[in-house]
Amino acid sequence: MGIIGRYVATTWLRLFLLCQGGFLAVYLILDFMEKLGRFLKAGASFGLIGSFFLFKIPEMLGQTMPFAVLMSTLLALGMLSRSSELTALRSCGRSIPQVVAPILALGTACSALMLLNAEFVVPDSYRRMEHIEKVLIRKQGVNTFFRLNNIWFRSDNKILQAKLFDPQTVTLKGVVVWELSSDMEPVRRFDAEQAVFVSGGWRLEKVSQRSFAGQGGLEQVAMLSIPLALKVDDLRVLDNNADNLSFRQLREYARSLERGGYAAGRYLTMMHAKIAVPFSGVVMVLLGIPFALKTGRSGGVAMGIGAGVAIGFAYFIMNAAVQSYGRSGVLPPFAAAWGGNLVFMLSGIWLSMTVKQQ
Repeated sequence: MGIIGRYVATTWLRLFLLCQGGFLAVYLILDFMEKLGRFLKAGASFGLIGSFFLFKIPEMLGQTMPFAVLMSTLLALGMLSRSSELTALRSCGRSIPQVVAPILALGTACSALMLLNAEFVVPDSYRRMEHIEKVLIRKQGVNTFFRLNNIWFRSDNKILQAKLFDPQTVTLKGVVVWELSSDMEPVRRFDAEQAVFVSGGWRLEKVSQRSFAGQGGLEQVAMLSIPLALKVDDLRVLDNNADNLSFRQLREYARSLERGGYAAGRYLTMMHAKIAVPFSGVVMVLLGIPFALKTGRSGGVAMGIGAGVAIGFAYFIMNAAVQSYGRSGVLPPFAAAWGGNLVFMLSGIWLSMTVKQQ
């Protein structure tokens, strides 16, 4: 990279750090104001509160970095255009692709950083953050364990195992319940096709009841209610936090659901989004470069900020809408995860073609 490339890269990088720091600070302040009263009411110390927000920073970085990349691209090229530096570079024989190549390289590096962050940092930091909030601050019990292919829960003398919780129908699929004696010896086992939440507990449906006491035996029952202290809100933890699992964890979970005969489109969409969302850093650069070149000389800093907010908001809305179709099964998971990136990348290519024609 020559002197000009280093100059362009340094200009972009300074603005990127400023935008990223600003977005992160606003995110932290708003989230801190929202949660502080609730945490203090629960008796949390400032040390625990500080640890909670420290572990939340990786998640915040993943959510704000694409917009910081877009904003810094618009501002950097806008400043070079308004100061006529871009015109001077072109008059010296530098083409537009040569000038913006360092910005594209830095945007690609940001995408790689987001991918590594989402795959290796966010899952562990989110688990620690949830432990601080739910166990250390809100004093909730740790008796429900969510694994990739099984849900386990213990209530008094019963142990429940389920393959899947469906939040849409509030049912557990592939349920096995063990009833134990005071000596932890199995007394009865219930195998059910599903369990439905009802007032006071759960209702097993299509049950095979096996007794290990006395003569033993197997009995088929259509429905059977069992008292369990398992709450629906506890089961929603897996569904709500699946976005913070890694690509490998989501792939393994989706495969386990497919092996069990259950629909896995929701988690396959999330899995593909683990690659598509970090790639948005490259998409934002490809879209921001032609937009900045078309409006740089006529617009000011305020216009660059406004354009960044508008484009970022449009990207967020479209991405969320398209992915929701994939999670509900309307669109194939891959198409739903990459649809927003494809639309905005094509928009950037079209804008680049109009810039060349000027």
